Amino acid sequence: MSAHDTNKDWPTLDKDLNRMSLLESASLYTARPLVGLGVSLVFIALMALLAGLVAGATPGTMIIVVAAAFGAYMALNIGANDVANNMGPAVGSNALSMAGAIAIAAICESAGALLAGGDVVSTISKGIIDPTSLDHGGLFVQAMLAALLSAALWVNLATWIGAPVSTTHAVVGGVMGAGIAAAGFATVNWPTMGAIAASWVISPVMGGVIAAGMLAFIKWRVMYVPDRIAAARVWVPVLIGLMSGAFATYLALKGLKKVMHIDMPMALLIGLGAAILIGLISVPLVRRQSEGLENRNASLKVLFRLPLVVSAALLSFAHGANDVANAVGPLAAIVDALQTGTEGASEVSIPLWVMVIGAVGISCGLILFGPRLIRMVGSQITKLNPMRAYCVALSAAVTVIIASWLGLPVSSTHIAVGGIFGVGFFREWYMARRARKLNKANGRKPLPVEERQRRKLVRRSHFLTIAAAWVVTVPASALLSAVCFYLISAMLG
Repeated sequence: MSAHDTNKDWPTLDKDLNRMSLLESASLYTARPLVGLGVSLVFIALMALLAGLVAGATPGTMIIVVAAAFGAYMALNIGANDVANNMGPAVGSNALSMAGAIAIAAICESAGALLAGGDVVSTISKGIIDPTSLDHGGLFVQAMLAALLSAALWVNLATWIGAPVSTTHAVVGGVMGAGIAAAGFATVNWPTMGAIAASWVISPVMGGVIAAGMLAFIKWRVMYVPDRIAAARVWVPVLIGLMSGAFATYLALKGLKKVMHIDMPMALLIGLGAAILIGLISVPLVRRQSEGLENRNASLKVLFRLPLVVSAALLSFAHGANDVANAVGPLAAIVDALQTGTEGASEVSIPLWVMVIGAVGISCGLILFGPRLIRMVGSQITKLNPMRAYCVALSAAVTVIIASWLGLPVSSTHIAVGGIFGVGFFREWYMARRARKLNKANGRKPLPVEERQRRKLVRRSHFLTIAAAWVVTVPASALLSAVCFYLISAMLG
């Protein structure tokens, strides 16, 4: 009997088997979030156990264990949310697969935190509240516990709704809210909070303008010239050199704090040397890579792919070195206060085991929950290719350098996402300008308003969601922190 006859004889069985296979697939799909949740709970429990073993039998051991659990929860959320900004453009432009991006980010984030992470951190998040107002009755420890928990809860919520937010701003809001709940509004350093609020606008606008400017330059000098490959051989090494110089300066400023102190002039000198050296090295490499390529824009993507991957890795390393300390700062402050009896010290050392919680937690959060936000940042805001994604990565490094030089508190999250918006809005403007010229030359009427709206290249729904999340991050985490402080105070008596 043939297979065809068998299928005719057993139609009901075939349908049932097909339904069962679909049911099995659906069950596996719905179980994936539960697996992530289970692994996360195991990780938090292990980090709490590690803290208990390190702390030993001291009076504050139980509080350190709870603080370590909160710190591990915060680190998981940083991995799920913050790292998407570094890897999203590379994945969205197809320069990296999702698995490759997660592997590179996990290694580079951990390396940045453990090798170059600052070993001293400001416990009151750069002067947000007056520590002397919290130096009695255990208020400081309770405030830091509330700040850590509230920041983690807010970032968790933002990740769930698909909004990349600044984890540093979440911690800032948490510290402010707990400080107000503990000692009133007078304890807050309002000029510092004003500068942080200004960075909500400065960071994304600066990142967007620089990314759009870089894309305009690439279009002008490389993409829309008669011989694109010849132009690429001239300008791609220059752009690689510029990227190398920017990242060398960025890493010298942000990633070498543990090794030595480097001021801005020295960092710029290091960057200039790296730009010249790597730019010259890349000339023969680009020439060899461009041999045999067709004279069209699609061929140019090949030349930007490797620089984009390297830039994503360097961004992750610098993020690990710079932002992990901010996230585990409240945990380090709690450990220092309980072990030394000095509450509200201006600066404290970060123990190695605290940095391990931060580094490993970020990697776990990225692996378990990062792909969703990486896809959103990389492909759902606007369409990216390697050239556009390269402009975003370069703008992130350049903007941080300019902000450091001007002394402005900026968010790497806001800069990276602002760069993506900048590239998207520039493309919208460029395409609209090109359409107007063509219509004028051919005597055609402009498209109707509805059609022009349909052809927008930046998704307005994501733009509004992300902008709203940025604006409410500090007040929302502050409000959450105040509630957490009252609950923690009531439990600790």
